[in-house]
Amino acid sequence: MKSIITILILLLSFSGIAQKIKFKLSGQKDTTVFLVKYNGKGMFYADTADLKNGVVEFNTTLKGKEQKPGVFALLLPGQKYFDFIFNNEEVYIETKGPDYVNNMVVKKSEENKVFIDYVKFISGQRNKAAELGKKRETLKKDDPEYKKLSEEIEVISQSVEQYQLDLVKNNPTKFVSKLVKMSMDVKIPEAPRDSKGAIIDSNFAYKYYRDHYFDNIDLKDDRVLNTPIFHNKLDEFFGKKMLIQHPDTLVKYGYWFLDQLDQKSELFKYSLTYITSTAEKSNIMGMDKVFVRMGQRYYCAKNLEGKSPAYWMAEDKLADLCEKVETQKNLVQGVVPPNVILRDTTDTKWMDYYSIKADYTILYFWDPECGHCKTSTPKLQKLYAEKLKARNVEVFAVGKAIGEDFEKWKKFIVKNNLTFVNVALTDRLYREAQEDARKFVPKYTTIQSLNYQETFDIFSTPRVFVLDKDKKIIAKQLSIAQLEDFLDRLQNYKGPKIIEPDPEDEKH
Repeated sequence: MKSIITILILLLSFSGIAQKIKFKLSGQKDTTVFLVKYNGKGMFYADTADLKNGVVEFNTTLKGKEQKPGVFALLLPGQKYFDFIFNNEEVYIETKGPDYVNNMVVKKSEENKVFIDYVKFISGQRNKAAELGKKRETLKKDDPEYKKLSEEIEVISQSVEQYQLDLVKNNPTKFVSKLVKMSMDVKIPEAPRDSKGAIIDSNFAYKYYRDHYFDNIDLKDDRVLNTPIFHNKLDEFFGKKMLIQHPDTLVKYGYWFLDQLDQKSELFKYSLTYITSTAEKSNIMGMDKVFVRMGQRYYCAKNLEGKSPAYWMAEDKLADLCEKVETQKNLVQGVVPPNVILRDTTDTKWMDYYSIKADYTILYFWDPECGHCKTSTPKLQKLYAEKLKARNVEVFAVGKAIGEDFEKWKKFIVKNNLTFVNVALTDRLYREAQEDARKFVPKYTTIQSLNYQETFDIFSTPRVFVLDKDKKIIAKQLSIAQLEDFLDRLQNYKGPKIIEPDPEDEKH
């Protein structure tokens, strides 16, 4: 029993020692310094301590200050900082300014002995290459000296690559090895050739690089998230540098990447949140489809345990997100949205847009009292009458006509000679449906039509959807000038524009 207690005491004391991070900075005045950690795309304060007599110490075993392994930095006054690795081992580094990195001496930490040497080497080689590059910029490409300098720069590049390969090979169990490997580009093999020596696929290099982009990253190790590298890799892959910024492409590779991750990992949480939020904030038309598909597959689905894979989300927030996904799933590009069956200005005749036979149909939601609608709706009429109708493009306009708006809606239509289809949830229909919707559903209309604002997520007007001949959404949220340009290009119309772009239109 005594030996067991002794072992436990030793283990506990070793654990306490192993979690300390200590620095000695020669020539530095007493001050407050910060421990900063990398996570995702940012740097965050992890702890604060006082530097006294050149020494500062952080205890990562203190409750509330437990630090996860990754890349950290010591932040000094004047926004000066230097990086180091914390990987659940004692860290003790001595250095002095102003060149803190090159003056570093690692007293304790096997990870940092390798890491700091690497940082110094890379810094030195980068400086050499930069100097040679400056000299080369002063020369013409046909100058023999230009070629010589280029060869010297290439030698430096090769030396860096070899250093990295050797480091990874010689330190297979260290986190620094994974860190360095992450920063290396995937090697692309020679493209396959046919029997005559011609390259079979001219896009082979791109496709290989794309499909093997994450090969150098251990996607089963959450520590890689706590580095300055992972987010940049993720951002480059899903950005325009790698993928065509089309929703279907981003959905495809979003599934491909996320399905490689452990759904209980921090990497999964960060990556899914990044892809989803980036799509949700995007100004590129159609990116809401990415948000919807990610929501359906990962947030609102159930895993084997019967729970959402989005384990980090509060129930109320998850419910709100899934409600939004449920609405938006019928309003993304490539989908046929629900039909709208409402009455025209006679308040007796039912009309719907599924019945319209046209090459393209414009669904237009508006409000006669909306200031922006008062300017955009006459523009739409002008575009329809002078261009679109003759090209078999129809407009199905759904106006707001409850209460006093019913008469205002009809007057606006007459005053502006709106000759396209105009329907509305009229005041009489609204009141009667409230009393007993079964009078109209399903004989004349649908619940989705009566609740068209929720069905089509209409919380501001005007709202535009462009549908193809099969009534699939091909565009939305366009101004009238953008609508004209879009349809002109779609129908290969080369004539003049009739709607002048208006900055106010673009804001809506």
